[in-house]
Amino acid sequence: MTADDISVTDAATDAAPARVRVTAPRPGTGTAAASARPVAARGLGAPAPTSDIAGVYVRSLIRSQLRLAIVVAIGFVAATALFVLAIALVPALDSTFVIGVPLSWLLLGVGVYPLAITVGGLYVRAATRNEARYRSLTEEE
Repeated sequence: MTADDISVTDAATDAAPARVRVTAPRPGTGTAAASARPVAARGLGAPAPTSDIAGVYVRSLIRSQLRLAIVVAIGFVAATALFVLAIALVPALDSTFVIGVPLSWLLLGVGVYPLAITVGGLYVRAATRNEARYRSLTEEE
């Protein structure tokens, strides 16, 4: 067997299969798979809503989680802005140096992290409470 024989047989066996286009069913096409939509609450271990009240519960959970996220984001931005404003209003922090770096820079670089961790922990706690409330409502049905 020569090098030319190997390249010819390898080329014949390495031929790629024909390409197939796979698409998802579009809503409104009338198929049963198109009407079955995933539900956001399914990740919570809850069954898909089968009644109107279950759909109301899911929408309520989504609204409460969105409201919580918006409130936490606005609170974090406001707290960070107040932190920066306080550093800007105290000029003595710029003249105080720690390891050759102005104290105001250290506070901005390091001081925001405890704030972010605290806000994140509070958010997770409140979101878990919302989900537990949702689960208790769905179990009562």
